[in-house]
Amino acid sequence: MGFLGMSTDVLAHAVAQGDRGYIQEITGINLIAFIYLGAKHMVTGYDHLLFLLGVIFFLYQMKHIAIYVSLFALGHSTTMLLGVYFNVGINSYIIDAIIGLSIVYKALDNIGAYQRWFGFQPNTKAATLIFGFFHGFGLSTKIIEYDISPDGLIPNLLA
Repeated sequence: MGFLGMSTDVLAHAVAQGDRGYIQEITGINLIAFIYLGAKHMVTGYDHLLFLLGVIFFLYQMKHIAIYVSLFALGHSTTMLLGVYFNVGINSYIIDAIIGLSIVYKALDNIGAYQRWFGFQPNTKAATLIFGFFHGFGLSTKIIEYDISPDGLIPNLLA
């Protein structure tokens, strides 16, 4: 029952209250601050960590790990930028459900369920990029809600 009373900030892509206040107050280009916030978002987001852990679980070469992490980051960054720039938000509950399903999808992929059930193995690189797109929409929806200054917006988000 406690779950029903939880704040929506507990959902995926929540931004810490201090970080939220900071990005709402600053104006202009602040690349170092946004590099820090972006890195913090990527390494503290349990949804990113779980999905990427599933993706890299059976990989043993750093080259392959870098490719998959880069595909996820590319997808995430693309939809985050486009979503904020064009002010396109998607219902956060739908995005959070898709993000949860992305983790389940990868777990099933890792145990070979798709090969057994359907007779084919999905393209893991394409799936990583596509789910990166959904994860990015989760963040863009939050950023749009915060109504941050358009001054320096694109360089800051690129950082």
